[in-house]
Amino acid sequence: MRIERLQLRLLRLPLVHFFETSFERVYNRTFIVVIVTADGEDGVGECVADQTPYYSSETAATAWHVIKDFIAPAILGRTFERASEIFPALRAIRGHNMAKAAVEMAIWDAEARQLGVPLSRLLGGTRLRIESGVSVGIQDSYEQLADKIADELAAGYRRIKIKIKPGWDVDAVRVVRERFGAVPLMVDANAAYSLQDADHLAALDRFDLMMIEQPLDYDDVHDHATLQRALRTAICLDESIHTPKIAREAIESSACRVINIKPGRLGGHRESIRVHDIAAAHGVPVWHGGMLESGIGRAHNIHLASLPNFTLPGDIAASRRYYAPDLIDPPIEVRPDGTIPVPDGPGIGVHIDWDRVRHATLETYDVRA
Repeated sequence: MRIERLQLRLLRLPLVHFFETSFERVYNRTFIVVIVTADGEDGVGECVADQTPYYSSETAATAWHVIKDFIAPAILGRTFERASEIFPALRAIRGHNMAKAAVEMAIWDAEARQLGVPLSRLLGGTRLRIESGVSVGIQDSYEQLADKIADELAAGYRRIKIKIKPGWDVDAVRVVRERFGAVPLMVDANAAYSLQDADHLAALDRFDLMMIEQPLDYDDVHDHATLQRALRTAICLDESIHTPKIAREAIESSACRVINIKPGRLGGHRESIRVHDIAAAHGVPVWHGGMLESGIGRAHNIHLASLPNFTLPGDIAASRRYYAPDLIDPPIEVRPDGTIPVPDGPGIGVHIDWDRVRHATLETYDVRA
């Protein structure tokens, strides 16, 4: 595949409902859509970097800069046998995995389209549908939290995740358990706690949670190993796992019993597959996280989550939970049984509404080889 053209679009979409984590509340999302042309075939990817550097040091602005000034010159005019060669070709650029992932995933889409196969087949997927869970942000009251969860369960979601932070944790979980009983439930702290909070976090053990996601610092594996020894509940690592090497170290040091895979955080599909395979070899389950993606990024996530070791429901929900309308039509829907079909068309297999993309676009960049 010869990389002939790269286009960037900076978009802003309003969220259907605000989404709050331990570090911020957001009402809209600003992100980059990447279109790469290879041998005359377009592929599309989405950059999950946000406006703020709270989840990651990357932002939409830094990703735009790195793609435009470093990644595009590194790949334009070059020929690659397959999309899996893109990430190694960018090794000289340290970090910036979200920028790399957006471009790499667009090229995976282009390759699958050239071959006339669904992206899942190219990635090694084995499922025709995936199990869907849902992430519920911090709300204004426990009553509002419970009402939102009731709506999600009625929509068919198989697993509920709630965001927690100091002051919104044990009581929030207690309310959910009292109202909904043994529903599969997990919590996500987004690095809001320290090791000094171990006794407080241990109070969550009595609620039979599936896991506690990323309780400690985003770059900390060692303290998570210490904390895991103090808890009965499994720790899942998210922000800490940004390379396959760190995934292996985290597993071997017993810092976690579950791993959340996000291709944006890892640099794309190739590195995500490597982490998936490392976890599978160690008997550690993985699940697919979410970053408030539009239908473009969400479609990529569905294809990746069809790999065999994604054995837990992921944060891949219906389009209408986030955007109305989405950038794709028809939107992604969750079936009454809590599953999402893997698109069976070439590439990511969804129809992008380019009029909606243009309407949401704030800035564009277009360069050819």
